[in-house]
Amino acid sequence: MKYLVTGGAGYIGAVVTTMLVEAGHDVVVLDDGSTGDLTTVPAGATPVRAGIHEASTVVDGSFDGVFHLAGLIAAGESMNDPEKYWHVNTGGTLALLAAMRSAGVGTLVFSSTAAVYGDPVELPLTENARCLPTSTYGATKLAADNAITSYAHAYDMAAVSLRYFNVVGAYRDRVGRWHGERHEPETHLVPLALAAAAGDRDALSLFGDDYDTVDGTCVRDYIHVADLARAHLLAVEAASPGKHDVYNLGNGVGFSNRQVLDAVVDVTGRNVPVLSAPRRPGDPATLVASARRAESELGWRRRSPELSTMVADAWEFYRHG
Repeated sequence: MKYLVTGGAGYIGAVVTTMLVEAGHDVVVLDDGSTGDLTTVPAGATPVRAGIHEASTVVDGSFDGVFHLAGLIAAGESMNDPEKYWHVNTGGTLALLAAMRSAGVGTLVFSSTAAVYGDPVELPLTENARCLPTSTYGATKLAADNAITSYAHAYDMAAVSLRYFNVVGAYRDRVGRWHGERHEPETHLVPLALAAAAGDRDALSLFGDDYDTVDGTCVRDYIHVADLARAHLLAVEAASPGKHDVYNLGNGVGFSNRQVLDAVVDVTGRNVPVLSAPRRPGDPATLVASARRAESELGWRRRSPELSTMVADAWEFYRHG
């Protein structure tokens, strides 16, 4: 098959692209390089440096489907600069959908997020939970999800949204190259903690220690990036015309920020200096997924559910990637 991967030079996009190439598919990567590194695009895939709003210049009838992973992801930043998030996450998705419809490309796998749910009423979160985002980031992704639903129903598109929980770890490809998380600026807990452990940061800022959780810090459901990427390959095969299916991707187990830091200390054998900081706007106290629908309908299975494995792989990438 021939696929387009938007955001294919980013953390998750690079792993998805690599797995598609390893599976024998023809892959084109659309990425503007603003947060991704086009040098991470594996041999065998064709990189195109362009923004998501320029999708119509790339999408044509030769594609069998699109994996849409391009987008902005920092919930805190989205509260301070909402215009940028609405323009990229929602407006960019609309531009891609229009390009796909014009070119007659009818299959889409979309990178959605657990942030669409907001503060959960019941845990673990299922796909039927209410969607009431607490951040602009979550709101922009939910709006994109809703647009995809409309397109699927009106234009017979086959669409799947994968709602990610917290993605960590790294993937080592068949030639031994590590693909992992490297953002500039970095906002995610594990890579920041690894940088502090390595002495490349003075300290890690821990945002909020007064939540109603086991130790006062946020609790999140962590999933290995390789497990997440495999779900994309299953999803594109399962997509059905006229339907927009939604799947949560997580482990069903939550870990607090302090528990994650303990895992970093155990894996690296080094101390992680920590500074207490105020809560970030839009951060729910606890997010834990139920992935039973993905398991039953996609046949998806987690191969690396242990937090220690995720952190260890992330540490390998940090040192050798």
